[in-house]
Amino acid sequence: MSPALPESVPGVADVEILRGSAATGRAPDLLVEVPHGADRLAHYEALRARLSGELPADLHEFFCVNTDVGAWQVGRRVAERLVAADPRRTAVVVRSLIPRTFIDCNRIEDASEGNLAAGGLTASVPAYVREPADRAVLLDLHRRYVAVVEKALAALSDRGFLLMPHTYGPRTLDIDRIDDAIVEKLRAAHSPERYATCPVRPEVDLITRTADGHLHAAAPVATGVAAAYRALGLEVAENTTYHMHPSTLGHLWATRCPDRTLCLEIRRDLLVPGWTWNRENQVDPAAADRFAAPLADTIAAWL
Repeated sequence: MSPALPESVPGVADVEILRGSAATGRAPDLLVEVPHGADRLAHYEALRARLSGELPADLHEFFCVNTDVGAWQVGRRVAERLVAADPRRTAVVVRSLIPRTFIDCNRIEDASEGNLAAGGLTASVPAYVREPADRAVLLDLHRRYVAVVEKALAALSDRGFLLMPHTYGPRTLDIDRIDDAIVEKLRAAHSPERYATCPVRPEVDLITRTADGHLHAAAPVATGVAAAYRALGLEVAENTTYHMHPSTLGHLWATRCPDRTLCLEIRRDLLVPGWTWNRENQVDPAAADRFAAPLADTIAAWL
C-alpha cells in the first residue's frame, strides 16, 4: 500500500511530490523541509492582511532581510536531481508559506526569546505581535504546518533522508533583540560604517550538532557535502554560526530521523544576482543548482 502523503494547504504549506519515471508508489526516499520558504513579498502581504494588531512601520524590510531566500529553490533542485538520477526514487518537498516575520515554523510554538538568545536565534512569535486574536491566528497556522511535516515524516521510508535547507544573510548583524524598533535597528546596522564591522558568515555552515556536541546529522553525508563544496572553492564551516537548538523543530525532526538528516545554511548573497537587504531578492537558478548538485549527489550515494 502506498504511504499516505501530505497535501498542500493554502496559506500554510506547498507540498510537491516528485516521482521518477520508474517510481512504483513506494515510500519517499527524500523529504525536503523548508520551514522558512515564504520568501516572496506576496507571502508577507497575504498574512499581514489577516492580522488586525498594530505592527512596526515598514516591517516588510525585516521580512526581506530575515527570510530564507533561495532555500526552497535549492531544496527543490536537490529533489529534482535525485529523481532524475534514479527514476525509481520519489521525493517530497514541503515549503512553508508562513512568513517567519510573524511566526517561525522552525521553532516549537512556545519557544521564547529567553531560551534562544544565547544561540543567536529568535522566538517563535516576535514580541511586536501583541494582539491576542493575531497570536491565535498565527498559532493555528503553525500547528497546521507542523501537522503537514508530521505526515510527511510518517510517510518517509525507513531509509529515507531528511534535508533541511536554510539560507542566511552575509553578515552577523549587531542587533540586540527583535522588538518594535527592529526596522530602525536594521537600518542603523546597515549603515556603511557599522555594516563593515559586522562579521562575515561562512559561505556554507552545516548545522549538525547541539551545543553540547551531540551529533544530529548523517555523518557520511555531512562529510561528503563539505568535501564537495570545498572542491568548488567554497568556504564550509560546521556549527560556526548556529548549533542545532532544542527549541527548533529542526532539532525535533532530526531526533525523529536519527543519522539520516542534514541541516545547513547557505549565504543568500551567493544565490541572488545582487543582494539587497530590504527588498525582495530573486534567486539565480544556476546558483541554486550549483549548491544543489553536491547535496543531491552525496544524498544519492548515501541512499
